[in-house]
Amino acid sequence: MIRPFPLLPLSQEAAPPATDASSPAPEDTAPPAPAAEADGEWPHKGQARSSLFVFIPSTATPEPITVLGLDCAAPRLEDALTPPARRLLADADVLCGPARLLDQVEEVPGRMVRRIPLSLPLPPLLERLAHLRSAGAQVVVLSGGDPLFFGIGATMARQLGPDAVRILPAASSLQAACARLALPWHRVIPLSLHGREDLAPLNAAAGRGAPLCILTDARMTPDVIARHLLDRGVDWFTAHVFERMGATDESRRSLTLADAAVARFGSACVLVLEPTGPVRRPRLGIEDAELAVDGCFTRRPVRAAALSLLGIGPRHVVWDVGAGSGAVALEAAALAHEGRVIAVERDPGRAITIQENRRRFGAATVEVCLGRAPACLRDLPEPQRIFIGGGLSGPDGEALLATACTRLSPGGRLVASCVLLESFQRCREGLRQRGWEPEILQIQMAEARPLGADAHFVAQNPVFLLAARKPGRDAA
Repeated sequence: MIRPFPLLPLSQEAAPPATDASSPAPEDTAPPAPAAEADGEWPHKGQARSSLFVFIPSTATPEPITVLGLDCAAPRLEDALTPPARRLLADADVLCGPARLLDQVEEVPGRMVRRIPLSLPLPPLLERLAHLRSAGAQVVVLSGGDPLFFGIGATMARQLGPDAVRILPAASSLQAACARLALPWHRVIPLSLHGREDLAPLNAAAGRGAPLCILTDARMTPDVIARHLLDRGVDWFTAHVFERMGATDESRRSLTLADAAVARFGSACVLVLEPTGPVRRPRLGIEDAELAVDGCFTRRPVRAAALSLLGIGPRHVVWDVGAGSGAVALEAAALAHEGRVIAVERDPGRAITIQENRRRFGAATVEVCLGRAPACLRDLPEPQRIFIGGGLSGPDGEALLATACTRLSPGGRLVASCVLLESFQRCREGLRQRGWEPEILQIQMAEARPLGADAHFVAQNPVFLLAARKPGRDAA
């Protein structure tokens, strides 16, 4: 039973107008939004408004909302409906979905069906559907493909509860694309850049040696993705691009990443990246001769000791401050292979050298930040590990250490490399003033050099490593 009853709005601020949800997203789920949730589900946008009705439940155990997946390869709604799906639509009291799908649902003679276009923001829409369900209405939500594949199904289950929804999936755009390629899709890593701008998941997946399936939009088009990967040395994929999948004018192109980078594509594509060349990854113990260097880099024994003291985990965010040639950042990326490594360097020439080393090793998770610390550190993502390889001896050394200690997450670890006694003393006192008693190592190296028919050892400058842990629990 539904009783109209006026309510005061929760917010006097006008909510954004409803958006036609017929955006040509691969899963036909929703129009793109500027921000996305970390779990890869539907983004929230705007403020929720209160319902204009009070719903009094007419049944003790209302039927769950049915989220009906439709074959995304079908050109029309009529072609996507199975006999059970037709019965669901015929029995529905409320239909919710993209406007272009609702327009294709035929009227049932003698039956009044409420049609609600799928629009953002989602919370008030889902609240309205929940109220209608509580009132005893049979609610059906139309969704393209598999509603649990970057679709509305997971969001509804999370917000309304798993018992409040019933998911009836169809083949997803990933399955349809893989079927066209005869590619086993259980090996494919699914990603969505539809309405999203965070490329970190793509960077982490690029080096895993598996095919990738990426949903794109008008901003994150396949050519943009190809240029991004090539810039980071990822060149071992063949790009299969599907446009207007399921339509009569469906298009498929198979290109190298270099060709894809200069091509033009539509606003919503399914991009499958298939590894067809050797996969390069950063690794521990990189030979000095393998690096592009300008004379400023942390030597291999010092890198090994520093990385051991840092204790980097797979999903950590790592800063390499004063990165020089980026040697520490590259090896840190081998450990934080699902995280992010940010190489901070103030010298433009050295920053270019880091980019070249990133390209050589296909280290997609390494990001280069050109700027002067500590000012450039304030806008970087919070790190769980920090390595300071340079900058402590300059006039901004104390401010650099202070900013690094402040930004480091609780439980995180900081390791500083010092060659000069002055910078060593400054770092030790700065850590002690914060109550962080540092662990101190001196690395003394000597390299064998030929001398006649024999060899002798040439001593290198000693290096001090100071390692400290910030109080608190390491959350990563």
